[in-house]
Amino acid sequence: MAKNLTDQQQKFLEVLYEEAHGDIRTAMRIAGYSDNTTRSSVTNALAEEIASATQKFIAESATKAVYSMYEVMTDPVKLGNKEKMAASKDLLDRAGFAKTEKVEVKAEEPVFILPAKNKES
Repeated sequence: MAKNLTDQQQKFLEVLYEEAHGDIRTAMRIAGYSDNTTRSSVTNALAEEIASATQKFIAESATKAVYSMYEVMTDPVKLGNKEKMAASKDLLDRAGFAKTEKVEVKAEEPVFILPAKNKES
């Protein structure tokens, strides 16, 4: 069931990954929280919503990560490519686009192992 959020909480979530660039204190100020309000009081109350917003932000950033990898392919000698590739790979892994490993098992003469027979005396 969706939690009823105050206008201030909604504003905080809206600006957290936009204007505030992920900075909690900046998002709190923009949303109108007092400077005396603790970060933990806001983040504890919105933990699930912040986690959801983070997942959404990662998903939205995945296209930029893919494009960064493409740029590396088009200009492979550019400075910083190694770091760009590592950051892009990490973000794509977190977005659910991890490299998959496939293992193929073949046997020319299959072997079946059967359970031991029960000895009934």
